[in-house]
Amino acid sequence: MSRIDKKQAILDTALTLFVSQGFYATSTASIAKKAGVATGTLFHHFPSKEALINHLYLSIKQEFADAIQSKISQKGELKTDAQNLWQVAINWAMENPLKQEFFQQYSMSPSIASEVRLQAMNSILGFMGQLIKQGQKAGVLADYPLSLMLESCHGQYLAATRYFIDNPTSWKDEEYKRSSFAMFWNAMKA
Repeated sequence: MSRIDKKQAILDTALTLFVSQGFYATSTASIAKKAGVATGTLFHHFPSKEALINHLYLSIKQEFADAIQSKISQKGELKTDAQNLWQVAINWAMENPLKQEFFQQYSMSPSIASEVRLQAMNSILGFMGQLIKQGQKAGVLADYPLSLMLESCHGQYLAATRYFIDNPTSWKDEEYKRSSFAMFWNAMKA
């Protein structure tokens, strides 16, 4: 197994164990053993369990951001663009249930350093802030502080994805899709 493969095996295993057992109940030794690497190899890639979960969080956030950015096309009307982004984001969650469960468990957790959460929100998901600023400038979105708007968007996304993961048939129902976006939009609009 190459160095890159070992690192990915550690990340994949940590994801599974953090979701199934929790951060504190998962030891680095159990991650290494299940990943098929030596504990020293794990520490070569990640100096601590905290560094591992922070790296995992940022890498999954980047994967999420890349996936939704690649599928959104800004057509000029903010509401239409936002609705498309919302649908694509929830589709990603439904297609990646383990990674979304990780977000559900750790997005608001003290296990993820606040600086790491800020990095994810401001850098990786920076395009979201740009869309909000555009909407505020155009008078379409409420003129609330940007950091508060971003947290509100994030909370609504987590709530909607939690509902749809728990009730997967609802995501196939157009009324539920429209309603989830309407609730999101109504909280944001001017």
